[in-house]
This record gives sequence, structure tokens and C-alpha cells, in this order.
Amino acid sequence: MKKLAVVALGGNALLRSDQKGTIGEQEANAYATSESLVKLMKRDYNLVLTHGNGPQVGNIMLANSAGFKMFGIPEMPLDICVAYSQGFIGYIIEQQLKNVLEKYEMERDIITITTQVLVNKDDPAFKNPTKPVGPYYTKEEAEKIMSESNSVFREDPRGRGWRKVVASPKPLVILNKKTIEKIARQDNIVIAVGGGGIPVYYVEPNKLEGIDAVIDKDLASALLASQINADKFFILTDVPKVCINFNTPQEKSLDRLTIFEAKQYLEEGQFPEGSMGPKIKAAIHFVENSGKDTIITKTTMLGIDNGGTRITLV
Repeated sequence: MKKLAVVALGGNALLRSDQKGTIGEQEANAYATSESLVKLMKRDYNLVLTHGNGPQVGNIMLANSAGFKMFGIPEMPLDICVAYSQGFIGYIIEQQLKNVLEKYEMERDIITITTQVLVNKDDPAFKNPTKPVGPYYTKEEAEKIMSESNSVFREDPRGRGWRKVVASPKPLVILNKKTIEKIARQDNIVIAVGGGGIPVYYVEPNKLEGIDAVIDKDLASALLASQINADKFFILTDVPKVCINFNTPQEKSLDRLTIFEAKQYLEEGQFPEGSMGPKIKAAIHFVENSGKDTIITKTTMLGIDNGGTRITLV
């Protein structure tokens, strides 16, 4: 019987920091990533893929803003922008992965599921929005938008302008998780929880509604992995292994970490919030809730023995 793995694709799986973000660039990156995913499939894994959407959803919001300024086209709320990004990113991954599978004469159906993720409207994160999203504005533009809406803007610390900031609440339930698991275990590939999922909450009993927020992609992926009983959770990033004392003469790469050690390093500040911190927290969440391993590594190390850093229960 095949094992089930959740693979959280890193940002460079589709768009790298030195690229403009053309569809051609994103397709080429998705194709290269798919080559590595095949290595995992050849080791008898069924796959559920998740992905980030930071650059893409930012571009969607920028296009919305330009459309509103030039033509008065109503701007779409953030939850709709996340849904939009899930659709087109899923399409790119589906198509390029299908191309790679045909190259290796492997037959799989690939299904993208627009995924809603339940959050608590009373999550403390909503009282202190910190996650910047969308385009930069002048101070005057930001003040005007704030006066006309409930949006919160903050000045960029590097002086590039003002950006909208939203909450990053804790994900609670992945909607349609049973179907995601069922389809994946039937030898299909599922793409889900794109961009951390579309944040929704119960505005009243039995009535879901979207909310302006961004859910951490790795934490949502860890929740999905534990809720669908995955056998392993892979978090892909830009480095082959987790390091302590990163970018110093004392830098040391780690082959293995227990969750006790991982928590200690977090407390010491070894894994900053804007870098490895969220990935380590996501790894801890999955290991604690499943008893199974998480592997953090770069895409090209997938399917290689002893590749990456393994986070274990003990």
C-alpha cells in the first residue's frame, strides 16, 4: 500500500525573487519542481501538494487597485484574491506536472481543490494585524482608503510606502479534508490549501463568510497533513538542510532534530519569524499531532536518502 505525503512547495517552486513573474517563468519553475516530485512518487508515495501565493496574490491586488483607479472597477476582497490565486497557480502546477508525468509514462489524475480554512473570528491576531499584503501606497492614499473602509495600513520600515496589513490567524479546520484524503489515496495527486487556504469564519451559526486575513502556508499545510493522516510531511525551502548559527562562521547544518531540540532552538532565536521559524513551528505541529516525521529540505533533495533535516518526536 502506498504511503501518503503532504508536500508544501516553497515560494521558488513557482516564482523566484529575481524574476518578473511572467507565466513562462512560473511554468518553467513548476516543471523543474515536478521533476523532483516524480522522484518521490517513484518511492511509492501518493501526493497532496500545497503552495504559497505571496507574490501572485500581491500582483492580483495590484491589478485590482489599478483597475479601480483607472476604470472604477470594484476591488475584490482578500479572500477572493486568495481564491483567484489558488485557481491559476493550481492550473500551472497541474499542467506542468502532467507534462512531466507523460515524459516518464506515468498516469495520474491531478485535481486542484479550492480550499477554505476555518479560523476563529476572535483570534487575537485580528486585534493586531501585522501581515503586509498588496501594493505600496503613498501616505495620503493609505489614509484615504482607511477613512473609507476598515482597512489598516502601516508604513514599510524600508521607506517604500504604506501597505495594507492583515491578521494571520491560526488555522483550525481544513474544509473538505475527507475528500482530499480519499482522492489522494486513490492514486491521484491533489493540490490544496493554496496560499494557506481561503480564511473563512462563521459570521453566524451555519453561515460561512470570508475574512480579510492571510493564513501561514506551512502551518495550514501541517494541519492538513495531520487531519488527513499523512505518513510524512515535506516542507520545501531554499536550503538543503536546517542550520543553526545561520550565515555565521559557526553555521552548522542539522541532519536530525527532535521536537524538544527544535523548541529549544526556537527559544534561543535560531529560527527567525521571517525565515525558518514558521517552518519549524509547522514541523513541530505535525510531529506532535501525528507522531510521524517532517522533513525540511530544498526541492532537488526530494526522494534522496538522508536528504534534508528530519524532525522527529524523540
